[in-house]
Amino acid sequence: MRILLALVPLLATGAAPPVFRYELDGSRSAIDARVTVLGIAQKSAQFPRMSGAIALSPGNLDAMSLAVAVDARALSTKDKDVEQQLKSEDFLDVARHPTISFSGQHLTMTGPSSGLVSGQLTARGTTRPAVLQVSFAAPPAQANGREPVQIVARTTIDRRQFGMNSHSVVVGRNVTITIKARMVPD
Repeated sequence: MRILLALVPLLATGAAPPVFRYELDGSRSAIDARVTVLGIAQKSAQFPRMSGAIALSPGNLDAMSLAVAVDARALSTKDKDVEQQLKSEDFLDVARHPTISFSGQHLTMTGPSSGLVSGQLTARGTTRPAVLQVSFAAPPAQANGREPVQIVARTTIDRRQFGMNSHSVVVGRNVTITIKARMVPD
């Protein structure tokens, strides 16, 4: 009964649910991209420099917005030759397109701590629709704006849709991207 009484002033004023803003903690976040090579092995690249923000309203989760910018020039791999190839015009062309970005505009919850973020991915100067499968460490409906939010997001893209057509016999076309992000209150 007390909860209902506490809600009466909010309902009477038509107050919108609070929106909490978080910034990406780049030092405690990671982005990994994996691709199949020769149909049998996996190669991965890491993107250590990134920034981003999320606006989240526990009372209106579908209106969430997410923006992530990745410094493609900072890409690293265990093999320096592969690293240079990925940065070249054949793949990411980081000299002309130094940033990879994702802008999410809609969250559809699929469970208490999982959902799909629909948005736009831009790489190599090309923007395409993308959907991230996200898992939250804690249900986002319980976010309070004071505690960090932990997110793991995954998507798979066809690199050819972003103009990365080189080495198609050797390098698989599907790239799986995994983002492990710690978002801290803004």
